[in-house]
Parts: sequence; C-alpha cells; structure tokens
Amino acid sequence: MFEIEIDRGFSAAHQLKGYDGDCRNLHGHNYEVTVTVHADSLNEIGIALDFKRLKAALDEVISPYDHRNLSELPDFQDVNPTSEVLARTIFRKMSAIINDGRVRVAKVRIGESASSRLTYSE
Repeated sequence: MFEIEIDRGFSAAHQLKGYDGDCRNLHGHNYEVTVTVHADSLNEIGIALDFKRLKAALDEVISPYDHRNLSELPDFQDVNPTSEVLARTIFRKMSAIINDGRVRVAKVRIGESASSRLTYSE
C-alpha cells in the first residue's frame, strides 16, 4: 500500500456554544490540515495519486473556511465547529472527491496550534 500525505493551512474564527471556558467567546486559529490517502496500486504511469490533484481537492474543500467565522457557515449550523467536527467534515468532503476504489482518504489531522492537534478516520 502507498500512503500519500499533503499539508495545507487556513485561518478562521469560531466560538463554541455551551462551552464552559474562554472558547465560548469568538476567537481564531491558524489551522494546519494534513490529509493522508492510501492507494493499493499505482496507475499506468506509476503514480499512486497525483499530488497536484490531492492539493487541488483540499484547496477546494477548505477555501470556503479561510478567513471566515466557522460558526456562521452552513456546514456548522447545527454543531459546534470544534477541531473534531472540522476534521470529520473535511474527511467526508475529501472522500467524496478522492475515493475511487483504488485510492481512499485514510485520515485527516487538524492542528489548532503547534502543540494541539487531532486525527479523524473512519
């Protein structure tokens, strides 16, 4: 199996309704997103998944979040835009674009800061 990984970042604000602490107030993060994809085989020219295609897909998924208040976006109307929910949302959107039977999204890692990050997989 081949594992392909890319990193991208974006800046956004959010607030966590019902949270007992400072995060209930509007605040921002410089998010770091890592997407890991697994491929069982190579294509006819020896590529598991073109990095260019993977980067374009992730850019498409996260661009609506960049420099926005996540709490106001349709993706998060019924749920707090925590890092956990953000990772799951990005995972599912990326899977819809990338998964084709030979290639599949394996995990998405979200970093809120240099020392705080989490990983989501299904």
